[in-house]
Amino acid sequence: MSAPDYVPPTTADKPRSSLALPPPGRWTASRPADLVGGQPTGQRLGRPGPDQGYVLVLVSQFEDRLRLAPGEHRSDVVDGVMAVALRRASMFGRAPVNHDLELAFGMFGFLDDPDSLPPDLVDWRAKAFRGASHDYWERRAIADRVPAGTLRVTPAEARARLGDWRSLVGAGQ
Repeated sequence: MSAPDYVPPTTADKPRSSLALPPPGRWTASRPADLVGGQPTGQRLGRPGPDQGYVLVLVSQFEDRLRLAPGEHRSDVVDGVMAVALRRASMFGRAPVNHDLELAFGMFGFLDDPDSLPPDLVDWRAKAFRGASHDYWERRAIADRVPAGTLRVTPAEARARLGDWRSLVGAGQ
């Protein structure tokens, strides 16, 4: 509550002036953990991007659309595909969106009936995704295997190219 007008202010009640601080000096990356020259790139180093945890919200929208072959585990498929979707999102410098997951699930044929897919694709993906939910390095290998050109196509283009699935998912590498 403020004091009434008839009470004279004391010296302690008056605003004080602050000391003028000098401008900060030039910053340099001199600490041991500072990155010099930017984020390192290469196999199994990952690709950082903004708000990557949002993919966990988005993936729930695909749970009822997944078509798995016998012997494939939903958790392995989801974790491996999330790594691919996050790689695509970070290529564009943004958070993940539905199209990233649509492309990633579609390029491996997880949104189509396994009987309508090439049998060698179904066999390959069962081996490639086996244990991905338990092994970070397996997820990284799945994401790193996919060619960058594949990550730039639309989800519809990727699903249309399932006949040439080896070049689409990088299985020949």
